[in-house]
Amino acid sequence: MRKPLIVVLIVVLVVLYASLFVVQEGERGIVLRFGKVVRDDENKPLVYSPGLHFKIPFIESVKFLDARIQTMDNQADRFVTKEKKDLIVDSYIKWRISDFSRYYLATGGGDVSQAEVLLKRKFSDRLRSEIGRLDVKDIVTDSRGRLTTDVLDALNTGSAGQDDEVATPAADDAIASVAARVERETTGKEPTINPNSMAALGIQVVDVRIKQINLPTEVSDAIFARMRAERESVARSQRAQGDEEAAKVIAQADYEVAFIAAQAERQARITRGEGDAEAAKLFADAFSQDLDFYTFMRSLRAYDNSFKSNQDVMVLSPDSDFFRYMKSPATTTR
Repeated sequence: MRKPLIVVLIVVLVVLYASLFVVQEGERGIVLRFGKVVRDDENKPLVYSPGLHFKIPFIESVKFLDARIQTMDNQADRFVTKEKKDLIVDSYIKWRISDFSRYYLATGGGDVSQAEVLLKRKFSDRLRSEIGRLDVKDIVTDSRGRLTTDVLDALNTGSAGQDDEVATPAADDAIASVAARVERETTGKEPTINPNSMAALGIQVVDVRIKQINLPTEVSDAIFARMRAERESVARSQRAQGDEEAAKVIAQADYEVAFIAAQAERQARITRGEGDAEAAKLFADAFSQDLDFYTFMRSLRAYDNSFKSNQDVMVLSPDSDFFRYMKSPATTTR
């Protein structure tokens, strides 16, 4: 009796466990019955919010959709400006699901890759058209913020047909085709949605950002070469001006040195002449008082200048007056 009860209890627990499913915060759930979506009275997929829910075990399964903000990083692509100049633009998009039932139908069962293909196509066409209306200066300056804002609004609200200055017919047709299929599969009265907007796919674009803008390699190399040549030309001009100024300063300094040296030499010669004149005058005054003493001093100077070493030789007569003061007084008197 006890074993059948345990078996029944286990079966009940398994069935109960299979009947329960939990939708986590940041997710939404869509129930599939025999592989087909469980729909509400308006034939739209029934969306389960976060919490504990029941389903028919072994018959129904649950498809979970991510309700968080998604980031789509776009590969850097080449764009042409109003001036017909190429730019390499690297950007990314942040988006989230705004209508889960519409998103599920539009993407063929909640396929994120399919949603991002349509989103990227719309974004790329719109960004290409917007950049084609601006020149490089507007893109890299304050107009850059306005550019991303315009693209964001266009993704969420869609193109305004012929009234829109920037049209993206290829992407708009692809989104409109998917949106028309969604409308055919539902029977309820839907709010008016532009079939060219991402809202037609149940997607809201939260943010659009341009990470960086670069020039193509061949263009940037040419620009860098031109900038390098301009800087080298300026450097050569500056060096030439510096050399010219240096030559002027050196010439002025040499002139001042030569002038000061000439003035000093002139003053030195004047002073030396005045000194020699004063010395001669002093000697003359001194020697004029005693002529014999003057003669004696001149002879001593002559002796000093004549006999510098033992090798000096003079050929003179012994009776020469030059040796007068070398003779003894007795000899001199005789």
